[in-house]
Amino acid sequence: MVTRVLIIVQNLPVPFDRRVWLECQALISDGHQVAVVCPKGRDDPAYEVIDTVEVYKYRPYAPGGSKVSFITEYAYSFLATAWLTFKARRSGRFGVMQACNPPDIFWPIGMALRALDRTRFVFDHHDLCPELYESRFSGGPKLPYRMLRAMERRTHRTADHVISTNESYRDVAVKRSGKPASKVTVVRSGPDPDRLKRGQAHPQLRRGRRFLAAYIGVMGPQDGVDIVVRAADIVVHEFGRDDIAFTLIGSGDCFDDLVRMRDELGLAGHVEFTGRVPDELVTQVMSTADVGLSPDPKNPLNDVSTMNKTMEYMAYELPVVAFDLHETRVSAGDAAVYVTPNDVHEYAKAVVALIDNESARARMAKLGRARVEQELAWSRQRPAYLGVYRDLTATGQAQS
Repeated sequence: MVTRVLIIVQNLPVPFDRRVWLECQALISDGHQVAVVCPKGRDDPAYEVIDTVEVYKYRPYAPGGSKVSFITEYAYSFLATAWLTFKARRSGRFGVMQACNPPDIFWPIGMALRALDRTRFVFDHHDLCPELYESRFSGGPKLPYRMLRAMERRTHRTADHVISTNESYRDVAVKRSGKPASKVTVVRSGPDPDRLKRGQAHPQLRRGRRFLAAYIGVMGPQDGVDIVVRAADIVVHEFGRDDIAFTLIGSGDCFDDLVRMRDELGLAGHVEFTGRVPDELVTQVMSTADVGLSPDPKNPLNDVSTMNKTMEYMAYELPVVAFDLHETRVSAGDAAVYVTPNDVHEYAKAVVALIDNESARARMAKLGRARVEQELAWSRQRPAYLGVYRDLTATGQAQS
């Protein structure tokens, strides 16, 4: 049975959001029609069709990093998403709506579509918004935290089915929000090893140095990219290592501040910020790098979150340097070196030690790639994801 599916994403454009794009491709291959509502990337059109996926995009609005600005951004995103949802609905009703967080604000749209069209609502739980608030505003007022908990609970309880990215998130849905365990399925954000794989090295990307350490991902306050810059400062200026280049791929709220920090520390010749770049360049950098950097500091969010970049490094046969976080250990196993959480000096030492140990790097690279292929790959997660849709579209009246 062909079902028209709507996927809502707020924090990243599609297809840049790799998890959502893999989900779109899985649904298309299973015979569904897919539409996406998401923010625009740079120079993106308001509407386009990519590999048969209809993509409706609105201009993003990010007024800053304060608590008030988050409320403003979420209100704007909700209104823009609602407008485009009903614009997309003109082409036909949706059998299923999938909302991806953050934020946990789209359940009213799910309820509206359920009332109009008996649309089923799937919640794809990417982030813990209450813990995100705690991590960004440690010691801040408790009222916003309680409101975020209430919205999280309402989202879980309104959804016909919840998809959790790991067991820690599944526990939140079941134990904190009271969702029946039978209505929660774990679908990890596994990389596609056929697409993400090590290729030919490009020595010029080391910029005249012998080794390359790489970072890819979002650059927000909780992502720890400042730790990479400060660790690079230690590596270069304290340890005297002039043979290691650092390339940081991605963007986010902290991008300009990070570039400024690099320049103030005199690291412009050692640390390169590329911004967001085409997949081809990502593959070239990852195929040239010697280690992958996962600097996520330990906080209420990161400790229980699955880091996509860690698994992408593993797919590219890159050993990983990470802080000792619960879900990072679950993902990486023996393919990573684990450092005392939030200790920048120890992180710098671990980077240098791993770069200097070629045999350890080779062993960890093989372990990481094997773990991706045998356990973490999207092909291993895809059946569970499609199973949720098959169960929902095979039943009659939606249930909350």
